[in-house]
Amino acid sequence: MLKDTFSRFRLISFIEGISFLVLIFIAMPLKYFAGIPLAVKIVGMTHGILFILFIIALFMAAKRYKWKVLTFQLFVYSLIPFGFILIEKTIMKAPPKKLY
Repeated sequence: MLKDTFSRFRLISFIEGISFLVLIFIAMPLKYFAGIPLAVKIVGMTHGILFILFIIALFMAAKRYKWKVLTFQLFVYSLIPFGFILIEKTIMKAPPKKLY
C-alpha cells in the first residue's frame, strides 16, 4: 500500500488533516471551556510533528512527480480545516504517472 511516494503523501495528508480537526474541535474547546490545557499540549504536539511529516512528504512528492504550482496550492490547503479533503480531490484528479 505505501510502496510509493504518492501513497505515503496521501496517508500522511489524511492523518495530519484529522489531527488538525481534533486539535481545533476537541482539544481547544477542552482547554478553553473545560479548563483542561493538557489536551492542547498533547494533541498540539502530535499535530505539529504530523505537520512536519506532511511538509516533508509534500516536498518529496513534489520533487518526484515534478509538481510546481500544485505544491503551493496543496500547502495552502493544509492550513485550513478540512483542507485534507481538498488535497485528496486535487491530487486524485490527475494522479501522477509511475516514474521508473
